[in-house]
Amino acid sequence: MSAAFRTGYLAIVGQPNVGKSTLLNQLVGQKISITSKKAQTTRHRVTGILTLPERQCQYIFVDTPGFQTRHAGALNRVMNRNVTQALAEVDVIICVVEAGRCGPADRAIFKLLPRERPVLLAINKIDKLADKAKLLPFIARMAQEYSFAEIVPLSAQQGGGTDQLIQTAAQYLPLAAPVFGEEEITDRSERFLAAELLREKLFRNLGEELPYGIAVEIERFEQEGGLRRIFAAIIVDRAAHKSIIIGKGGEKLKTISSDARRDMEALFGGKVYLETWVKVKSGWADDERALKSLGYE
Repeated sequence: MSAAFRTGYLAIVGQPNVGKSTLLNQLVGQKISITSKKAQTTRHRVTGILTLPERQCQYIFVDTPGFQTRHAGALNRVMNRNVTQALAEVDVIICVVEAGRCGPADRAIFKLLPRERPVLLAINKIDKLADKAKLLPFIARMAQEYSFAEIVPLSAQQGGGTDQLIQTAAQYLPLAAPVFGEEEITDRSERFLAAELLREKLFRNLGEELPYGIAVEIERFEQEGGLRRIFAAIIVDRAAHKSIIIGKGGEKLKTISSDARRDMEALFGGKVYLETWVKVKSGWADDERALKSLGYE
């Protein structure tokens, strides 16, 4: 390995719903972090790995939960702790804001940014900006908000500008040998990814009915040849939420499970047998022990 090789950890941070997970998936070229229009879809730190031998670089992106300033509770404390811990451990920070928008929630995150690390500002959703003439003044305004090392406008959804972000970030990575193999795209297990994909389908299919106190626990994960058998419990906080997820005649849960199974088969590259059911665990989101048992660091 060349002495000029660069490897580094890059935290992707920002307020809820600015497109951090979509950006991570676009950067690594595969869906490893779940997305939905609901805030707080991402609850765990998810690592995505991009190795570019031709550029002598390995990027280890860390997708973090949206920093929560409005809601209290043990779950939100755990998620916020994930964000502050990631900021302390990485080499580079990519702070994401939405084009044309910078409010108190964004500024609360700017205050957390460590001054001793390079912070790149990714201005996302430029494709959604109705008046493109407002982009340059917005970039100038953002340059006054914080001493960003670089500012890169992009569209995580469409991919425009993401290669520019990768090129820009390269110069801030430390000289170091790669940590992961060239083909690896995440350090998360298939068991974890299966739980996340099922949780994404809950978020997407339930819409406004979605109970906040919802989690997924993989109780069994078995592999035999190319077939994976996955048995998953959907955890809800109240008995009333159980019927919302199951739906009339079990149709809602059937749709959620089918959607999740298809995504699992695409990601794992093989057949998946998925069995799901709903369990009530009152108060789990405010119980530190319950959170730990469900995989929240």
